Amino acid sequence: MPDECRLTVPGRLDQLIIISEFIAQAARQAGLDERTVFHVQMAVDEACTNVIQHAYQGIEDGEITLACRRTDDTFVITIQDHGRPFDPTTVPPPDLGADLDVRRLGGLGLYFMHRLMDEVHFEFNAETGNTVTMIKRIAPQSQDDR
Repeated sequence: MPDECRLTVPGRLDQLIIISEFIAQAARQAGLDERTVFHVQMAVDEACTNVIQHAYQGIEDGEITLACRRTDDTFVITIQDHGRPFDPTTVPPPDLGADLDVRRLGGLGLYFMHRLMDEVHFEFNAETGNTVTMIKRIAPQSQDDR
């Protein structure tokens, strides 16, 4: 895998398949097994869907930039957008015990992201916008694998 691979796409739902394919290819190149690749794809899909539906709601020309890199023991994905600022502490945790007919619609994206990844961090900066960093721990590569 190159030091870092990047992708910038329009912030639209029809771009999710392109994002998913990009993430899968980068994760496989980083040596992740298929189950872990799927988990990473799901977490990134949730994050990007949130960007499109919330940060870019009503904004036609927003972009999402993704970057992936592998360290010795992690696969790191960053997702950047310039939409509305997002503070995850304002989102109440989902009530997983509530009956489906009374549970509020949505609200599981952050929960799934945290369950599927080892670390999830959110940051907002007026110049760089919103940045989500997701980390998946992986077994270190042996010298022969490099």
